[in-house]
Amino acid sequence: MRLFFLCLGYASLALGIVGIFLPVLPTTPFVLLAVWCFARSNPALAERLYNHPRFGLLLTTWRDQRAIPRHAKIYALTTLALSYALILWLTESRILPVVLAAIMGGVALYIATRPTPRADADVLFTGTPDR
Repeated sequence: MRLFFLCLGYASLALGIVGIFLPVLPTTPFVLLAVWCFARSNPALAERLYNHPRFGLLLTTWRDQRAIPRHAKIYALTTLALSYALILWLTESRILPVVLAAIMGGVALYIATRPTPRADADVLFTGTPDR
């Protein structure tokens, strides 16, 4: 089972890295899945992700507080809205927008209802307190 989680962690991390460069592929969920898999297969790799200069603070804030910084929420919700608008503009299907509205609406609701990090953590993300 450890080998399965290790392989899934590497695959997820690879998809997360590709997602940095491709706007249609989300980075954060894949990095979260990778750290979860590494924690079950190779804790040293999980620790490397928690100490990573780019992802570390976001991962530890999620692990410790289950919080999403306000700027990340705004970016994610804006991207969801623009993606849905693009779907409405490009598709001729009547059912696809309804199905995607349910899925994307659920994701948007989940993101919007997560707490923002405590003030001390948010200063680390943006350099200024989030009010």
